[in-house]
Amino acid sequence: MDDEARIPRTRGAVCGVLLIVLGLWGGLAPFVGPYLHFGFTPDKAWGYTSGRLYLSAIPGAAALLGGLMALTTRNRAFGISGGLLGALAGAWFVVGGGIVLNVLKNTSVNVGAPLQSTSMTAALQDYLERAALFFGLGALILFVGALAIGRFSMLAAKDVEVETDYSYTSQPDQFSAPASAYRTTTGQFPSVQDTTTAQYPPPAGS
Repeated sequence: MDDEARIPRTRGAVCGVLLIVLGLWGGLAPFVGPYLHFGFTPDKAWGYTSGRLYLSAIPGAAALLGGLMALTTRNRAFGISGGLLGALAGAWFVVGGGIVLNVLKNTSVNVGAPLQSTSMTAALQDYLERAALFFGLGALILFVGALAIGRFSMLAAKDVEVETDYSYTSQPDQFSAPASAYRTTTGQFPSVQDTTTAQYPPPAGS
């Protein structure tokens, strides 16, 4: 693996967890909201509609998958792909309903009518439901996905240190050689004192 693509696993931890939590909320909240009379019709928990599938469940699953990619990877490109997937899911939460209705001209895929409760006014509950399940949620997921892309794209000083440590510890020292490869001079030449004594013996009777 290219050392420049390696990053600490903690780099995408926070963004990954946030994308997972927000993806779960976006995908499941429309199905469990009717328990609290919060959400959109049909007023039936776990009731299936094409709008809940294409406008909530699928983008929620995409955000969750992007979060898992960002949370578990140590590869820079894979982490950027996870952040991009999360950002696209967030954008779909914001504009998906309008694209399906106005661009694709498909009226069968829609979010439904806002549910009403007696605890707050209709206008306030309508705004809160759309913010919590669509445009507000989507903007938050889009922000976290973009933040993940930025974090995976930057090259921090500690990344260089990690890469350097990895290269030194994972590769053998190619410049080292065993001590036996170099011959020592011990035993090849007699010492200076021995040579002098052998060439000039002391005079007799000294």
